[in-house]
Amino acid sequence: MPHVSQESHRGGRTGWLRAAVLGANDGTISVASLVVGVAASGAPHGSILITGVAGLVAGAMSMAAGEYVSVKSQADTENADIEKEKRELETEPESELIELTSIYVGRGLDEPLARLVAEKLMTSDALGTHTRDELGISETTRSRPIQAAITSALSFAVGAAIPFAAALLAPSTRVGEVTSVTALVALIGLGGTAAYAGGAPVAKGALRVAFWGALAMAITAGAGRLFGAAV
Repeated sequence: MPHVSQESHRGGRTGWLRAAVLGANDGTISVASLVVGVAASGAPHGSILITGVAGLVAGAMSMAAGEYVSVKSQADTENADIEKEKRELETEPESELIELTSIYVGRGLDEPLARLVAEKLMTSDALGTHTRDELGISETTRSRPIQAAITSALSFAVGAAIPFAAALLAPSTRVGEVTSVTALVALIGLGGTAAYAGGAPVAKGALRVAFWGALAMAITAGAGRLFGAAV
């Protein structure tokens, strides 16, 4: 019996990876920018830490709510399409068989074989077959709003904890500098890890994330310094 190799693909990671990377990036950049901006305004150390805590909690809840609403809307659309397909299978089974056959013909099978495959698959699991091959919805790609919301909130909190810890441990006169450097190192590591997990160039992914993080912190620091001078 020939040996069947087990191939490893990254497609199944896209759902949770997207939410986790977005949350962690946002957490690190948002809280680091807040801390750096408030520190640049000349605020005392205690006020900077309160700002960091508020940013962490508010950001995590915002990420969870936003991700849930977005993915739930997508899930509702998927469920509506599946229900429609279910009704069509009950009322027009022959039309659905012809439609499935044409899909397989389009993928390279000759018509007799395509119809045979369609008949076999519809006999075993008609709805599952049409959901996968006609609608393009599978268990791997199915929208999971609660999972996405929890992943986003947790990843944001983890990302935000890095600059907050830096601000907490840094000397009161060097909060901005220590937080900026710590956040940039974390963003480089995060961007590189995400790129590696997704099969993209590691250096490019790391530099892209670090660039936007540095830009956000620089602009926020400028705003904080202007506001502090005005006050």
